[in-house]
Amino acid sequence: MRLLLIGIIASFFVPALAAADVTEEEVEYLVTTIGESNCTFIRNGKRHSAEDAEDHLRMKYRRGKRYAPTAEKFIERLASASSMSKKPYYIACEGQEAVPSGDWLMARLNNYRHK
Repeated sequence: MRLLLIGIIASFFVPALAAADVTEEEVEYLVTTIGESNCTFIRNGKRHSAEDAEDHLRMKYRRGKRYAPTAEKFIERLASASSMSKKPYYIACEGQEAVPSGDWLMARLNNYRHK
């Protein structure tokens, strides 16, 4: 009976741990991709390098991980707007118009998942 109870309890935690691993992997991919993009990150009206954007989003994820149980929630809650000013973030890549960072990141996440 004890083994059955332990098995039942474990069956609830194992999928949650696996989901957390997937989220960590996807968020790592997203922040690394933005850091390697050579695009400009626009935060609160100021332009920042891709490397600065990567550092900033890593910091936000480290501090706010509990608000981002999935990569989608990371994008929505942490990587799309300033938590202080509520102003949206934008990404401007050479030769292209600036786009909301949430749109840019979601496109990369979808590409990552379909590879």
